[in-house]
Amino acid sequence: MSQSERNARVRLVDVARAAGVSKTTVSDALNGAGRLPAATREHVRQVARGLGYRPNATARLLRRGHTRLLGVAAREYVDTPWVYADLAYFSQLTTATTRAALSHGYGVVLLPTSGPEDCWLDMPLDGVFVIDPVAGDPMVGDFLAAGVPVVSDRRALSEAGSGARENGRWVDFDYDGAARQVFDHLEAAGARRIAVVAATATACFHQRSVGTYHDWCAERGREPRIVLLPSPGVQQMLDAVRELLAADVPPDALVTLVEVSPPLLLDTIRRLGRSVPDDLLLVCATEDPAASYTDPPVTTLSFLPGETARAAVDLLVDRIEGRAGDHGRLFSADLRIRSSSAFPGRRPALG
Repeated sequence: MSQSERNARVRLVDVARAAGVSKTTVSDALNGAGRLPAATREHVRQVARGLGYRPNATARLLRRGHTRLLGVAAREYVDTPWVYADLAYFSQLTTATTRAALSHGYGVVLLPTSGPEDCWLDMPLDGVFVIDPVAGDPMVGDFLAAGVPVVSDRRALSEAGSGARENGRWVDFDYDGAARQVFDHLEAAGARRIAVVAATATACFHQRSVGTYHDWCAERGREPRIVLLPSPGVQQMLDAVRELLAADVPPDALVTLVEVSPPLLLDTIRRLGRSVPDDLLLVCATEDPAASYTDPPVTTLSFLPGETARAAVDLLVDRIEGRAGDHGRLFSADLRIRSSSAFPGRRPALG
């Protein structure tokens, strides 16, 4: 029998038998509980170490009413539940969430976003971070109804109703302000025919960004130039760009609100006979670090995955552990202006 096999079979009762004490005494000695003589406590610990005994951390936490596990789900991708892991924003967000959780002594579980209704409720979680919830999202409401603390956006909590006041916390962005900042920047750079590629998802980011674009165009008497993708993907994204640039009067600026590789996008634009920024300004909503190394460097709209994750975890852990704290955090997106969104002769302050 190998050492690992022997250790795996050591139970509390085995330690008690070897130490010549009761199971209660062993439990108290190993957990620092009870009124035991120091010599007895040390004797039990030495016997446990000698046998290779390891306490069942999961069972111990469950007895205390906590698993120290936080769930994370990106709800924008309900129909394609794992595609978000391939995108720079969600990859950085989940990584930052894991790091923030570990700093508080918690682990992270990536939750499925599709499957039987309520399947997520069978998972023993202390709290949940629901990213980009869809309109009327059942996941947020179901967890709150079950008494599980949730961090999501303000719309999702207001729609959830019951339990949101006590167990709901939020992190959110000024999406309207972020979109206007992009369009105003491009207009100041000389653009008059701004086109947009976005998704039909009902997550706040897409709905409010698209709504702001339509409002912004109406205020200036301009016709919106927009392609909405029902299922965002690399090929669909590039096809949308080709469609927009093939117009009789093509756009002089392009904003992509669906994440795409900046080098791949620039290559596609060049193959279509257009030059960035000479005759097409470009802004991408992406966290892809390659954006600052392309030729030209690409202007990006960042939704701060690291800062968002830390705020979400802090809010969630404060609620789980019963500490008074904020109910939410509102962020402003970061427009990082680079050469792709400045006409020649109008060089931006590089970011």
